[in-house]
Amino acid sequence: MQVKNSVYLALLTSLAGCATLPSSGPTGKQIEKSAIAPQDGSPIQLVEILAAPDVPVSADGARPTILLPDRALSPTDMVGPGDILDISIYEAGVTLFANNSNVGALTQMTANPGVQVQRLPPTRIDDQGNIGLPYAGKIAVAGMTTGQVEVAIRTALKRLSQNPQVVVTLSQAITNSVIIGGEISRPGRLVLQTNRESLSDVIALAGGYRGNARDLTLRVTRGSSTVDMRLNDLAENPVMDVRIQPGDRLMLINNPRTYSILGASGRVEQVPFSRTSVSLAEAVATAGGTNPNLGDPAAIFLFRYAKDAEGREVPKVYHLNMMKAGSYFLAQKFVMQDNDVLYFGNAAANQPSKVVQLISQLFSPILTVTSAVQTVQNSNR
Repeated sequence: MQVKNSVYLALLTSLAGCATLPSSGPTGKQIEKSAIAPQDGSPIQLVEILAAPDVPVSADGARPTILLPDRALSPTDMVGPGDILDISIYEAGVTLFANNSNVGALTQMTANPGVQVQRLPPTRIDDQGNIGLPYAGKIAVAGMTTGQVEVAIRTALKRLSQNPQVVVTLSQAITNSVIIGGEISRPGRLVLQTNRESLSDVIALAGGYRGNARDLTLRVTRGSSTVDMRLNDLAENPVMDVRIQPGDRLMLINNPRTYSILGASGRVEQVPFSRTSVSLAEAVATAGGTNPNLGDPAAIFLFRYAKDAEGREVPKVYHLNMMKAGSYFLAQKFVMQDNDVLYFGNAAANQPSKVVQLISQLFSPILTVTSAVQTVQNSNR
């Protein structure tokens, strides 16, 4: 009996020496204290969600109406470096290029008596925006429409030919196109037909996106400006579906949004967004609610980086007391964002029960052995 008491005393002494008990995280009071008066670093803003004005503005309300620098609508037949032109020159009477061995690959045919057409080989606009023609030399055409190029060529040949008529068509268009890549069915260069196509139009013309729209980010680069937007947001907010511009670059990136669940909840994991908008109430339900054995429904916290008035990212902690009926309505208006951390605080009242459980776990093997020894001793008597 003295040995058994000595063992009990030793176990109680070791238990008393334990600094902490097993826990899934801090209690609500501990979080509030560490946020307001941290041991290191600056204080963290703690926001109590008590009424509708306390609910932060959702990402929908913060979206900009102007996403990219807009430019005037450019003509669809504007030419520039890299474009390839088909040039035909019509002449009456004696032709400029007839019986000229220097023309090389120029072809000649008779359209009707007295009128001939000279079709030049496909002519590429060089990097400086010029084309070269026999006798006319270099002509700067970048930024012109095909009609203006016709006038420029006719002007250059007028002093050399009898009233030449010129027809210019685009054989291969580079200037009036966009590049689209990433999670798209047909990545590559897409020629704009009207220059009135929107972002969603271009995605559709490229065969549509691959994967789930809620997981995709559309990155649009125009000049030195780059804007990222969720593909689902583009479909649900027409103001974001701006007109595409020649030279734009589009990239569809697989970038799922997630939030993390920690603390004394029914489950601890990283959860992907099931759709475009997920409320705090839905996130709590997805987590399985507060663990009835460990958690405190009055200590629901959400950790987030939010932008202040100067546009800087600052840490914020939002506190929701789910023991109040009004909090359930507020949780429905609270919209989750990418990388949010949802934390379920531990209940301070559960600490005594943890002590009892720990003592039970420590003494249970000893009580079992003691009982077995007594049984053997009784059987031997």
